[in-house]
Amino acid sequence: MTTDARFEDGAERPLRLKAEGSEDITVLSALAQDAVFPMSETTWKPTQRRFAVLLNRFRWEDLPAAKRLGRDVERVRAVLAFDDVTKVTSSGLDRNDPDLVLSLLSITWQPSEDGAGRFELTLAGDGTIALDAECINITLQDVTRPYIAPSRKAPNHPE
Repeated sequence: MTTDARFEDGAERPLRLKAEGSEDITVLSALAQDAVFPMSETTWKPTQRRFAVLLNRFRWEDLPAAKRLGRDVERVRAVLAFDDVTKVTSSGLDRNDPDLVLSLLSITWQPSEDGAGRFELTLAGDGTIALDAECINITLQDVTRPYIAPSRKAPNHPE
């Protein structure tokens, strides 16, 4: 985790992580779990070999402190970017629906024998986005200050 100098007023620093291995993907997947985003906030740049999504994620890393201190749960806008992507496909999604809002359940990596592999973004409602990539190269970066989640609580997951 690194800091970002944008917030010089003493506010908590935004999260900025880079995944370069399968264990890192598990961490990023946990931090992005239950993030929501409209389909219109996804971008595939074939010439740059980059797929990115602007999402609203829960600040899972702050949840223990929020519970302990009786604070409301926060969300933050973040960019989840995958580099070295050669192909993007989806299933179970109406990509032409501008109002479609997706909820991210998990990110997984399925390596192939040649060192490349496929990321799968599993979405609520049986949708998936698959990214064929040459290697693991993902970043998750918060881009706004945290804000109180409208529901004032995080999703309830069994422990």
